[in-house]
Amino acid sequence: MEMNNFYSRGRLIFFAVITGLLIFGILFSYANLMFKPEAQVLPKTMIRERGSILDRNGKVLAIQTTVYNLSVTPSAIKKENIPVLAAALGPIIGIEPAQIEQQIKEAPSDFLYLKKRINQSEHDDIQAVVAANNLRGLRLEKAIARSYPENSLAAQLIGFMGNDGKGLAGIEYSFQNELAPPDDPTKINTYGNSIMLTIDAGLQYKLEQLAKESMERTQAESMMLIAAEAKTGEILSYISYPAPNLNTYGSATAEEKKDRPAKFMYEPGSVFKIFSVASFIDAGVISENDVFVCDGVFEVKTTNGELVRIKCLDHHGPLTARQALQYSCNDAIAQMSQKIKSEFFLQQIHNFGFGSKTGIELPSEEKGLVKDTTDSSWSGRSKPTIAMGQEISVTALQMVQAASAIANGGKPVQLSVVSKILNKDDKVIYQHVPEFKKQVIKKSTADYVLSCMETTARIGTGAKANVGDIAIGVKTGTAQMADTENGGYSDKDFLSSCMAIFPIENPEIILYIVITKAKGETYGGRIVAPVIQDAANTIIDYLGMQRDRAISVTHSGKITIPQTKPIVIKSYVPDFTGYPKRMLTPLLNRTDIKFVIKGDGWVVSQNPEPGSPVTENMIIELTLE
Repeated sequence: MEMNNFYSRGRLIFFAVITGLLIFGILFSYANLMFKPEAQVLPKTMIRERGSILDRNGKVLAIQTTVYNLSVTPSAIKKENIPVLAAALGPIIGIEPAQIEQQIKEAPSDFLYLKKRINQSEHDDIQAVVAANNLRGLRLEKAIARSYPENSLAAQLIGFMGNDGKGLAGIEYSFQNELAPPDDPTKINTYGNSIMLTIDAGLQYKLEQLAKESMERTQAESMMLIAAEAKTGEILSYISYPAPNLNTYGSATAEEKKDRPAKFMYEPGSVFKIFSVASFIDAGVISENDVFVCDGVFEVKTTNGELVRIKCLDHHGPLTARQALQYSCNDAIAQMSQKIKSEFFLQQIHNFGFGSKTGIELPSEEKGLVKDTTDSSWSGRSKPTIAMGQEISVTALQMVQAASAIANGGKPVQLSVVSKILNKDDKVIYQHVPEFKKQVIKKSTADYVLSCMETTARIGTGAKANVGDIAIGVKTGTAQMADTENGGYSDKDFLSSCMAIFPIENPEIILYIVITKAKGETYGGRIVAPVIQDAANTIIDYLGMQRDRAISVTHSGKITIPQTKPIVIKSYVPDFTGYPKRMLTPLLNRTDIKFVIKGDGWVVSQNPEPGSPVTENMIIELTLE
């Protein structure tokens, strides 16, 4: 059969070649797809930015930063190269070369972190020596960390962020979800809000320097200082010493990490007397003119036969409530406490905020402890002892908030350490607004106690706190601390403190300082009052508060002195306060007592104090203005 001309040999060969090439191309393409590595789709870079912590003026106190962790794979390093690697890295990362060699040789696994949290400068230096020495087995991994530019400034308030990106203390902890919101699968990038604190970093620094000097001078174990705006409750300075460097928080001691103003519970001592007197006056159980005679000891037998005996530091003689605060008389305060029902007194203490958390924006705040008459430890001495600031546990924050009631006409204000919260565009999404609590005492009571505090600053135990040209009110305190080893109270460990409110006529600042376990002198009026004076002057000048340089002599209480009745001195030194110079001149003729009169006008201070025993040939100094 003859082949059709269309299917000629040439055409068939051409067709076969084309078909073969096509099949080969298809097979090659499939093979190429089969053995070619799968292309990876690179995900978009996700941003997780933690918000900053700022002071009230916008100064950065905590900010997100990039660090690097330096790791090593021991098996990738030749034995003879280990000394070279150690010698090259040691000076950069601050570890002795011999220690680096030992760590690499004794590594329990084939992975070892040589150092974490390496900064950018160290990172660049490491890369340079790696290239220069052709080192192997090293890896620098990028990590997000926290930088604290001011190191230990307001450390316990700011807090600390751990390696897992979560806050461990302070504002870093309590505002974790604001600073770093949880990941949202619907969003690629997450930006935290920034927290603007109420503290002023400049003022904080100045007061921290004062605190350090005081700690060194008194050789104290710890110290607290809180300065707050009386009308807003915003805290301008928050100091707890000793304090950690936040950039090396991991190596800080437990004492340095302790947030004392919020967590340390203690017996406040005589500073608490201002709240006791306020309660007595407000309840109407005593008046401003009632007189209580101090003979050096308070002694009473209860209805169940219990003998209560509380010593006073002196024999003060007849005292009003004002003078009892002026001289911090235990006897008079204890006598006043007998006139108020225990349950009513305890309720008033609770109304001041004791026994409850203040609600400030800090974690783990303690609520203190206020006894109840049903407690097994309640005794006949509990009420007078509580009135003097013992047998009750408080925090420094509670003391400041309670003092705000006296500064604000009877209404305490909520304390705050957060001024604003800002989003990533610096838009304000929260603004602190002062929040006043319910009326605790009448305005007249608050004004009276405030005037008593002014008297204490001028001519009482708080005289060393007086700033002279701005009227200030203070109350000092010294309390025995608990003996944790043997029980009872220690005879060598004391808590010394002082509360101040100023200016008296229109309170703006509440200042509270506590020094614990000072060596040597321990009386609050002698070691804390001078610090109050320095701190108050620092605050006044820093805030630009108006000073009145002209001397102004005031007397907050009325003293009626008969024109013809002479001053009688018996066994104890009387209170000369308010006496004019013309009534003192007859005393200069005495031969058994020497009087030294300084100045003109009326007596504003004296030495020795009223109630001191009269001795032969003693010298009494009287200062007049």
